[in-house]
Amino acid sequence: MKTLTILLLIVVTGMLLKSRFMSFRSQSPSDYAQTGPAFNLQEHLSGSILSEGLIYGPTGKVTNSFVAKMTGEWNGDQGTLSEHFRYSNGKEQNRKWFLTLGPDNSFTATADDIVGEARGVVSGSTVRLSYKIILPKEAGGYTLNATDWMYLTENGVIMNKSEMRILGVKVAELVATMRPDESAAAMAN
Repeated sequence: MKTLTILLLIVVTGMLLKSRFMSFRSQSPSDYAQTGPAFNLQEHLSGSILSEGLIYGPTGKVTNSFVAKMTGEWNGDQGTLSEHFRYSNGKEQNRKWFLTLGPDNSFTATADDIVGEARGVVSGSTVRLSYKIILPKEAGGYTLNATDWMYLTENGVIMNKSEMRILGVKVAELVATMRPDESAAAMAN
């Protein structure tokens, strides 16, 4: 019995180490410092943006998909990113981020469903944003620890991957694209 307990402890420790040091969570902004094209919040999160994505639940299965229309506006070091989501389950959601650029490629962000301030950093072709988000009441009202990574591709599309956790356990994941919304630009002309 003692051997089984030790073996189980080794397996669990190995899984925890893998999760921490060889996974999405192990990334650091410094890993991308020399990558390009350079991500510029004021340029790449500006104007009309179309986002399409999938949300995965704790079992790894897709639980929802969405299309979001976003609008980014900047005035100096202060910006807003207004988001309107339409989910495949028929729900709609609005969020407005308030962004403030800081020193050394850092920035902060706030929104109505965020606890305190989100903290972000731009590094090379990436952005990492960490925050606590409060789910809507119909989704349980839980507060989740979220980490977003955005990766700017050569053609200007942003690939976004987010993980949401409770007590260190991943309970949701989001994968999405973000790109200039050409239909909004055509309607403006």
